[in-house]
Amino acid sequence: MASEVRVEEGPFGLEVRPVGTAVEQTVLYLHGDPRLAGTPQDALPTARELARTTGYAVLCARYRPRFPQALEDVYAAWEHCRARGGAVAVAGKRLGGALAAGLLLRLRDEGATQPTCAVLASPLLDFTLDAPSLLLNAAADRTVDAESLPVRAAAYAGSAARTNPLLSPLHGNLHGLPPIQLHAAGTEVLLDDALSFATRAAHSGVAVDLRIYEDASALGTRQVGTMAEFLRLWCWSGSYSPSGL
Repeated sequence: MASEVRVEEGPFGLEVRPVGTAVEQTVLYLHGDPRLAGTPQDALPTARELARTTGYAVLCARYRPRFPQALEDVYAAWEHCRARGGAVAVAGKRLGGALAAGLLLRLRDEGATQPTCAVLASPLLDFTLDAPSLLLNAAADRTVDAESLPVRAAAYAGSAARTNPLLSPLHGNLHGLPPIQLHAAGTEVLLDDALSFATRAAHSGVAVDLRIYEDASALGTRQVGTMAEFLRLWCWSGSYSPSGL
């Protein structure tokens, strides 16, 4: 565990690195906020804690606020992390979770090296916005404005089909993906995205670690420590390669 970290501006976003330790692993972290917007700076509190807790470098990637340009930016950041050598994991929150899962699908379809593992926190994984929890938890979830979500989702998706797997990974073939950890609060509007993705991924033979917290407060308190444990479990082994590939 690193006691201090430093933040530097890199070619693909802000980079958080432990001080005084040799870093061999990198986490590509994709920010996300309730407005489906935000900047890499929004990810810094989580990135700092992950870097301190794991001893890994964390890249908070920049990406444009539209699909598919956002995924192209994330792909370029992934290539940058891979070029450094060492194990690379990917993590994302809300829209960043959609981009992290979309990156997994793209890399799998291209036959390319995949991350050692992925962590999806309160991910938005279905842009059709058909999940019952969007209505059932709207009053309880104070972190997301459920009424404005369709407008913001439409602005991000543009002309893309809402069931395009790279936009809405829940509609994709999930076979052959690396181990995935999902986090969600039982009171949040995106709960069903995490539950449905975890179920489909597990049925597709993916190693899934699903963590559901009683509310947003519990999620915020315990999430980073649980993420760090999962990352340490899988990152030590290097690149993930599904059997038979």
